[in-house]
Parts: sequence; structure tokens; C-alpha cells
Amino acid sequence: MFANVIVGVDGQEGGRDAIALAQVLRDPGGTVGLAYIHVGYARLYRRGGAAYEASEREHGLELLRRERDEAGLDAELHVRGSASVGRGLHELAEEVGADLLVIGSSRRGILGRVLIGDDTRASLNGAPCPVAIAPAEYRKRPQVVREIGVGYDGSPESQHALEVARGLAERIGAKLSAFEAVSVPLYGLADGVPLIGDAIDEAVAEARDRIADLGIEPHAAYGIAAEELTLYSASVDVLVVGSRGYGPVGRLVHGSISTQLARTARCPLLVLTRAAAGTPSRDTTQDADTATGH
Repeated sequence: MFANVIVGVDGQEGGRDAIALAQVLRDPGGTVGLAYIHVGYARLYRRGGAAYEASEREHGLELLRRERDEAGLDAELHVRGSASVGRGLHELAEEVGADLLVIGSSRRGILGRVLIGDDTRASLNGAPCPVAIAPAEYRKRPQVVREIGVGYDGSPESQHALEVARGLAERIGAKLSAFEAVSVPLYGLADGVPLIGDAIDEAVAEARDRIADLGIEPHAAYGIAAEELTLYSASVDVLVVGSRGYGPVGRLVHGSISTQLARTARCPLLVLTRAAAGTPSRDTTQDADTATGH
């Protein structure tokens, strides 16, 4: 499932949280690659030429070696320049055929802006593989996964998220549950008849029944999707969601909902992007330090 994992690292706390999460999610015997992306590359490269490239490569490799040794990992090291951190990470993930890209949620430093920059939000929408986001200070917690949760709404994307979560739960030996946020679409308010009273209770009960029919523990609530999913995330150890261009779960990787959930989720967030469907694995056996840059 996640045999070839790339982790965004910049020497800050968020990168270390991401390394800890990568070790939890990767398959037994799978590979982990640590990636350092330096930005402003094109402009500075033209000014400094080969000397600048060599300096950035050596700085990046030194930083990655330090982080690798501290984590006790046997990891490949990748250094490259790009117009933005998000773009560079996704270019690298596509180049090496990564099954998973892991980033941290710290807002400090370059990698921290992966979650709040406009360019990166756009690149997340086109990620070539699933993206996992480690919450702040994740590395300081016991990395035990007892329950995996799924954001579910009956869509094909959420069905795919459920399948991935089920496979991950079986491999780790974790319990599986799912949550549906029941809410009224904006177009449903045009007739002035929002859900109230017993209608809300019935809708929530129906959502629970739909999930229970899948053979897993059901959870549902009426409210704003990102807020309700944040509350639900406090009860699970990993939250898995699919992505599409509409709907409460689909908007997780678009606009303010993705930003809010990435900042507020109480557990690691695994987003299965549309572009990631059918991404092949790459069997890697290299353990030598490598640096890639163009």
C-alpha cells in the first residue's frame, strides 16, 4: 500500500513529526525517502550558477543526514530546487513513483507554509499520490494506531477512502470506524426549508445506518463538515478522507475546509487525492545518499 514513502523535511519540528508518521504508515520493509526542497531556485541559480547549486545540495544533504541519523532511519536523501516547496515535493513524488507523501503541520519555516500557501493548496489538489499530514508535536506522542477513522458520505471517493482505510487497519491491527457529517447543501436552502428538529435526528440516524451496513462502527452528526470531522478526529488515531470537487468530504482538499482541517485535526490526516488513484508502487532497494536537482 505505502511501500515507497517521501517525507518533506526542512530541519524544523514539522518535518520531524512527518518522519514519525511516515514510519507508522509505511509498509513493513518499505522505503522512506527524506526530501529537502529549496525555493527561489530559478532566480538564484541564474545569479549564482553551479556554485549556488552545489552549496544548496551540500546544505540540504547535511540537514537530511542529521535528521535521518536522529530518527534512526535507513532512508534515501533527495535535494532539489523548485518554485515552491509543494510543487517540488510533488514533482519528486511523481519522479520516484511514491505511494505516499508525508508533510508536517508546523507553521514555522518553509515546510510549515505547505499548509497555508496558495501555490501549495493548488499543488495538493494535483498530488500524484496520497498526502499524509502529521499534527504538531506528533513525534512526542506514542505512535500507536488503535483506531482508523474514515470521512464517509457514500460517494465513490469516500468508498475508495474506506477501502484504503480497511486495508491499513487490517495491516496494523486497528479498529475501523467511519463518520458522516450531515448538512444541508447551499442549494437546499433556496426553498427556505432547512432540516430542523426531528428531521435532523432522522437524517443523522439514516447516516449511521448507512455506515453500519458497511460492517464498521458508525458515527454521524449534523453540522459543518470540517468542524464535525475535527471533533471526530479526536477519537481516532488516523483520519482518512477522499477528495472530489464538491460535497462536504470532497471539499477537504479545496479552499478553507482543507486549511481548517489540516490545522485543527487532532490526529494524522491522510488525504487520497483524485490524481493518486491507480498510482503504481516502485520497488526501491537503494540506500545510498542521492541528490536530485534540475
